[in-house]
Amino acid sequence: MNFKENKPIYLQIADRICDEILQGRYAENDRIPSVRDYAATVEVNANTAMRSYDFLQSRSVIRMQRGIGYFVEPGASERIRSFRRVSFMNEELYDFFRQARSIGITAEELETLYRQYLSDTSDTMSNL
Repeated sequence: MNFKENKPIYLQIADRICDEILQGRYAENDRIPSVRDYAATVEVNANTAMRSYDFLQSRSVIRMQRGIGYFVEPGASERIRSFRRVSFMNEELYDFFRQARSIGITAEELETLYRQYLSDTSDTMSNL
């Protein structure tokens, strides 16, 4: 896995696990790989992977069953979407709007571009 420098590695691993849950690789109540197996997959120290698992457990995305392993919590997908929505709205979207304003992009232009994006992606999805 290629890591970015601007975000802690354990959070990037947690994001990857969340992506895999959202994509359906791990469904509710599915067992996920052990800490050691996941660490080997993403080529990090097991302690780093453990921090990711602890973080996800603290957010009720996964749970540990002692002696068995880690499992996806019921409702994890909705919690992930909720966390990401709040983060996006409070961090990324504000910066996006600030930059759009500074270069003179209007709300009408943004709306047109967003509607075009939705149209393009729905056409792509219907072709799958």
